[in-house]
Amino acid sequence: MPLIRPLRALRYDVEAVGSLDAVVAPPYDVLSNHDRAALIARHPKNVVRLDAPAAEAGDVDDDERYRRAARTLAAWRSDGTIRKDPRSAIYIQEQTYRVPRSTTERTQHGFYARLRLEPLEPGSGVRPHERTLAAAREDRYRLLRATGVNTSPVVGMYQDASGRSAEILGSLTAGSPRIDVHDDEGTRTRLWVADVDGPSGGLIQELIGIASAEPVTIADGHHRYETALRYRDERRMSRSCEEDPAFDYLLMLFLETTSQPLTVLPTHRLVSGLADDGPALAERLAEVFELAPATRDELLASFDGPTSRSGGGGRFGLWTRGSGATLTARRAALAPDLPSGGDALRRLDVVLLGAALNRIAGIDPDGVAAGDRIRYTKSAADALTAVDERRDGADAAFLLEPTPVASIMAVAADGDVMPQKSTYFYPKALTGLVINPHEW
Repeated sequence: MPLIRPLRALRYDVEAVGSLDAVVAPPYDVLSNHDRAALIARHPKNVVRLDAPAAEAGDVDDDERYRRAARTLAAWRSDGTIRKDPRSAIYIQEQTYRVPRSTTERTQHGFYARLRLEPLEPGSGVRPHERTLAAAREDRYRLLRATGVNTSPVVGMYQDASGRSAEILGSLTAGSPRIDVHDDEGTRTRLWVADVDGPSGGLIQELIGIASAEPVTIADGHHRYETALRYRDERRMSRSCEEDPAFDYLLMLFLETTSQPLTVLPTHRLVSGLADDGPALAERLAEVFELAPATRDELLASFDGPTSRSGGGGRFGLWTRGSGATLTARRAALAPDLPSGGDALRRLDVVLLGAALNRIAGIDPDGVAAGDRIRYTKSAADALTAVDERRDGADAAFLLEPTPVASIMAVAADGDVMPQKSTYFYPKALTGLVINPHEW
């Protein structure tokens, strides 16, 4: 079972930076170069200088940007910009947000703590659900090696059918929060610091016990987790005699999935390089789908609006320059093309679509991440417009419904992993609220 421990986090000193809204940031992997520049313009000590260091003129090599992040962190710790909390704690987070392109408002609670690293293998207390890419792993590894801190968390999911976890989190958030910030998407994030040696120590230990009763499933941050494993193994070779070293752990935000709805957004596919479209494409699609004509407005209402349904039914939207359809997978027809694995994996919408694209367009699902013929967008409206404008050669848009959280956890429990771009958990955890130093 997973081992969860409190930590003494590094956190911004509000008196030193003025406003935490100006120094926190979204995770590195959702930021463009423009986003990064805007965040630094907002505040020169924005956390992107640590979490997403950019190359600068005069750098002697590509590693210089990671060394610069380490020097910046050391300087900010020295001048009081960032301070280490005096006592071990867990950090309770509340996020209040609106589901994108809808009127639905939700609130989710979780807590930050350290998770002891375990190999991602059968029987582990930590389960992945997604494949990773080598380039992203290397980037996170070089940053971790240089700085020795987790600047942003891995997000993990656990289940508690009793509801006790939600009760404890409610008790721990009864007072005023230490942090109250808003991000550019309108999400409000509040943070409470719960000292393990304080009056709530018993509740904290009970909460940790509940979260560690069963394996934790990684929701977001697979690259960071695999990087931390590599870093741990490297450090063990040089410090093999150290007992329970801090580098055996990483920062995780723990979210309970039974008492609160987590939001997973779909990622739509833009496909290029199709030999033909229109009637000929429809004829090929009819081999593996049932087709029903659909207008642009009908597709947007079904796949990009407040009536969007949860996925798992093998239902998709199709748009090809001026004509649209809803597709329903013929599972029996696709069965020979599905990958090996458990039933939870083989029933996923994203897997069904991958098999269909391989059948009708020769797009190997294992090569999808290369992006040569498939590009991605979170917005169905953007997907349809991209086809109309032939942006990047897009010939067709395939619209998906969100992957249910239960399906994600079932795939992970079977020891399988989903294709790239299968899930997008929303909202993201802000970087810069809680930083985990690899020290006690």
